[in-house]
Amino acid sequence: MSMQETVASQYHSVLKMLEQAIDLCPEALWLSASGASPNRYWHIAYHSLFYTHFYLAPGESDFVPWQLHRAEYNFLGAVPWRPNEVHIAENPYTQPELREYVEFCHGEVDRQTAVLAIDAPSGFHWLPFNKLELQFYNIRHTAHHTGQLSERLRSQANLGVSWVR
Repeated sequence: MSMQETVASQYHSVLKMLEQAIDLCPEALWLSASGASPNRYWHIAYHSLFYTHFYLAPGESDFVPWQLHRAEYNFLGAVPWRPNEVHIAENPYTQPELREYVEFCHGEVDRQTAVLAIDAPSGFHWLPFNKLELQFYNIRHTAHHTGQLSERLRSQANLGVSWVR
């Protein structure tokens, strides 16, 4: 298996786990925040998918948002260039919409990892490492938020996300 195929395999696994977290979520939990986190379940799922997609692009200027993207919905907190302004994502994405985005991301994984030049710069000036490290960074980010969603599912709905190899 090539390095590109290995990277793609890990992306597909984490996306399948995120898809389970999306599919299993009861509606009441989908729309709710949890404890100390003001972020609603659906918003964390969207944020995860957006950045998976974003960092798969060759670079910031090459990124084309998903057709249903809503401006600034990718941010979980304040928008970085307006740190004192609270951004509220008021119009939730539905589970079917985010399932569609998961499928879109699977396609982007296949498309982008097939041409991945692992030694090239990240393509994002704020991430000073190569493309291979960017892939690890991106997969870890998606896994981190998938873990948050999995914990909410387990603690609030007694549902579990299965491990995907």
